[in-house]
Amino acid sequence: MTTIASLPVLAVDVGGTKLEAGLVDADGCILGRRRAATTGDDGDALFEQLMGLVEPLMAEGPVAGIGVGCGGPMSNGGSLVSPLNIGQWRDFPLADRLAERTGSAVVVDNDAKALALGEGWCGAAVGERNFLAMVVSTGVGGGLVLDGRLLDGAAGNAGHVGHVVVDPDGPRCACGNRGCLEAVASGPAIQLLTGAPPAEASPEVRRRTGDLVGRAVATVVNLLDVRLAVVAGSVALGFGTPFFEAAQRRLDLECGLEFTRGARIVPAGLGADGPLVGAAAVWHHARRLTGLAVGA
Repeated sequence: MTTIASLPVLAVDVGGTKLEAGLVDADGCILGRRRAATTGDDGDALFEQLMGLVEPLMAEGPVAGIGVGCGGPMSNGGSLVSPLNIGQWRDFPLADRLAERTGSAVVVDNDAKALALGEGWCGAAVGERNFLAMVVSTGVGGGLVLDGRLLDGAAGNAGHVGHVVVDPDGPRCACGNRGCLEAVASGPAIQLLTGAPPAEASPEVRRRTGDLVGRAVATVVNLLDVRLAVVAGSVALGFGTPFFEAAQRRLDLECGLEFTRGARIVPAGLGADGPLVGAAAVWHHARRLTGLAVGA
């Protein structure tokens, strides 16, 4: 007898530079994946591009459902998505469109909240009941787990650490504010600052980016009493040791309270698999909360 626990989840990651879909089993192992650049002249064209990844995977056999991690912000429950770094989608009904085309139940959440679920499931935060997970990539986002529970907030966007101000005199952010972490530490921000892709950034830029991320993490640690920050994304993981050493130095400097001393910032344990494993974790999390059934 086929049970929901024995079927893979079709996991989807929607990012500003790439789309990815994969099949993820109940142990968090990726069974197959497809990837494409995020392009398309309008919202419908981008959706069709996504379906070009999803449909071949659906043809391989039944799935438990579809879990999606997508850049934010979005409306509560992910019913309408408006990623700041994907201009084609504004109030785009991603969950309904996917459900209509596939016949499967679909759950959408912020990609950084998805990362938090994935890292708590089988990554660097296994066994931790209080932690911050961050993505530092084309955008900067975060997800918070407190007392073992993923925080949603009023509209499902809790943890958006990319819009913590770390440089009040810094450049204008897409949100309209100045000096947000996303405006100084994301891939596009670094390219605007240096005139070169982040992969070509100097050691100084890598350390400065880590320092700014550490400043934002310190704010979260001091406010919410978490002792661990798990950081993923192409910028953070690509910048490597200089980035993480600078972030930890800043964290040590700005976390001087007794309950914040010793807080750590570490690379995500899932590496490049994090977005898909996190998207699958979104599905499992929703199933535990709501009892979602297998899609048709």
